[in-house]
Parts: sequence; C-alpha cells; structure tokens
Amino acid sequence: MQIKIRKQNPDGIVKLETSGDVKEILINEDIVHPEQESISLCFRGKSSSGIVDLTPSEFEKLYDSVKNRLHLIKGIRRLSGDGAIRLK
Repeated sequence: MQIKIRKQNPDGIVKLETSGDVKEILINEDIVHPEQESISLCFRGKSSSGIVDLTPSEFEKLYDSVKNRLHLIKGIRRLSGDGAIRLK
C-alpha cells in the first residue's frame, strides 16, 4: 500500500509519501453510539506505520467504486465469499 499526503502549513505545502503492508483491518463497533462506528485499516512499513479510519458510508462508497472495476486489475484472484479478493 502506498500513501501520499499533501498538507498545507504556514511555510507552504508539505508532501509526504510512504508505503507499507496492510497488517490488520478492524471493525470498531459502538453499541451505545452506532453513528460512531468505523473501519480501521492498520498498516506498517519499514520506517512508518499508521491507521486509516473510514466511516461505514465512506467504505460503502469505496467498495461500490472498486467492485465494478476489479476486472481491470491483472493478477487478482477471488478467494471465497462475496467480497473476498487477493492480489498476486
């Protein structure tokens, strides 16, 4: 996974690029406050790590956008189930 970030600060624009492997995907549930549920993509690289948090609606948009284009990616295999995929 590669991450590219652009951030504005008082000196101008700062760009940061890093890469790593997705190590874990967490589903954060909150029974008392269901509107605060989230999906966390945890990654770790050689000298970096981080967590990308998505709301369920953001994840649905991402999934809907990608599922119709999976046939365009070479070397992809479906493992099992509705959405289980594996990149070679």
